[in-house]
Amino acid sequence: MEKEQRQKLIALLKREVVPAIGCTEPMAVALCAARAAEKLGTRPESIEVLLSANILKNAMGVGIPGTGMVGLPIAVALGALIGKSAYGLEVLRDNTPEATAEAKAYMESHTIGIALKSDAPDNLYIEVHVHAGGREASAVIAYAHTRFIDEEQSPAGAAPDSCEAQPDASDTDDDRWLSLRLVYEFATTAPIEEINFINEARRLNLHAAEEALKGNYGHNLGKTLSRPLGRGILGESIFSHMLSVTSAACDARMAGAMIPVMSNSGSGNQGIAATLPVVIYARDNHNTDEELTRALVMSHLTAIYIKQSLGRLSALCGCVVACTGSSCGITYLMGGNFQQMAYAVKNMIANLAGMVCDGAKPSCALKLCSGVSTASLSAMLAIQNRFVTAAEGLIEDDVDRCIRNLTRIGHDGMKETDRLVLDIMTHKGTCPH
Repeated sequence: MEKEQRQKLIALLKREVVPAIGCTEPMAVALCAARAAEKLGTRPESIEVLLSANILKNAMGVGIPGTGMVGLPIAVALGALIGKSAYGLEVLRDNTPEATAEAKAYMESHTIGIALKSDAPDNLYIEVHVHAGGREASAVIAYAHTRFIDEEQSPAGAAPDSCEAQPDASDTDDDRWLSLRLVYEFATTAPIEEINFINEARRLNLHAAEEALKGNYGHNLGKTLSRPLGRGILGESIFSHMLSVTSAACDARMAGAMIPVMSNSGSGNQGIAATLPVVIYARDNHNTDEELTRALVMSHLTAIYIKQSLGRLSALCGCVVACTGSSCGITYLMGGNFQQMAYAVKNMIANLAGMVCDGAKPSCALKLCSGVSTASLSAMLAIQNRFVTAAEGLIEDDVDRCIRNLTRIGHDGMKETDRLVLDIMTHKGTCPH
């Protein structure tokens, strides 16, 4: 592979695999609030937030780091009061108990309005207006979790020209030259010194899992699987270790622990699922450091490739995408070749294509367990040259067409599912329509 092409792929990985604290949707809202407040230059007297349905869905039930609270109001208040937009998805890195107390008091004495933006130009859309002393400042994020498309100060009442924005540069046709073959070639042939940076994902996400196993977070799925009950059912195996470690990191993140993780394509859970199954398999299977590095590149870049046609947010659970990546990485660590990696992808799509995203929340750890389990089974079959064939369901002979079939289901076919999921989530306890 030519150096120019390698550098393009390295830049793509570095852009999409970045640290994040907390769930990326409420953190993106906090980031937008922080930027708007910075533009205003003073403490806001009121805050108005308009969100796309997918942002709202993913921010309703997840813990906000360092607060012991769930949901958007506290994230917005903290973003406006102590957030720093320069931190990106670590916008609340400086949160303290005192800052949280101040934000809670602010929520009680100031107006924070949060509403659905029905005509949002993208599934990922955040618009924040802050007001003080007759002045207003606004910020808009769209198309990617850290992409500001409008941050102009304006007189109170002026509307932002956000709908003139174009899709994020990372989602343009210029980046859609990827194929699974190219992912494999890059991961297996790039000079190791050029791709060693991916090991920061191993360090961050493994640390998050280790910290989670020391405490009590979410549904404690990771700890349950690692204790006598879990060992009694699953035994001590590579498989049980992959499940417990991956779900533990998700437990902590969804509960709002102040622990950074390495995200993938704007999702911390996707970053966890693309990293930890591969790391634990390599550790327990005694693969070399170089093999692990290449497997991590393969896993993360596969997930990025799939997300390019699926979109940042959709009704399809992101663990399907990330665990397809980790299945490829595991297949490589088993000694698999490109054809067997393609078989693993086909097996994953045949099994998990319909998993629905119903927002970010503690039970995401259960979905990651399902994804990691399927990733393991898919790799085990693939390494024995067993795979779901083109005579079955969504699968075609060409693996890239299989990926497009999956992303068409998630991007186009599940739009009504997405609407219905949000309707159910926002009308619990009421009579069905």
